[in-house]
Amino acid sequence: MNKNALLELFQQQSISFDIYDHAALYTVKDSIKIMGNIEGAHTKNLFLKNKKNQFFLIACLQTTKIDLKKLQKKINIGNISFAKDKYLRSLLGVEPGAVNPFGLLNDVNNEINFFLDIKITFSKKVNFHPLVNTSTVTLNTNDFIKFMKINNKLVNILNFDNYTLT
Repeated sequence: MNKNALLELFQQQSISFDIYDHAALYTVKDSIKIMGNIEGAHTKNLFLKNKKNQFFLIACLQTTKIDLKKLQKKINIGNISFAKDKYLRSLLGVEPGAVNPFGLLNDVNNEINFFLDIKITFSKKVNFHPLVNTSTVTLNTNDFIKFMKINNKLVNILNFDNYTLT
């Protein structure tokens, strides 16, 4: 799956979206500078791996501070660290800087556990990279969750304030 195929899939599944092209974004700081005027929740996405070769994708508000030690204890996922670039490419089909939940569509064996920050669900709209970091797609948050479920991707809602599943 690539950006064009993703946008086509949105259209096939009647998911409304807006697309914004921009310079490559690699950090939250870059995003705030360029994307600040786009409506909706702005996100950061972390791709993590534990020592048992289990993978986790975390999507949270870009301002959320993530404590990996608290996270691994609270949801019992073992000792985690950032996954290497080779796993980004092989499992999510993305390059560094472009991690996003839509990469889960490339995870045909559903090896990656996906956790979405509950605070994102409080926003009417949400923004993610559409598999490349030179664009941002804005969706209705409920449509995003519906889209993931339609495409057989489990969305675990997590409260990152106290690291509890809801």
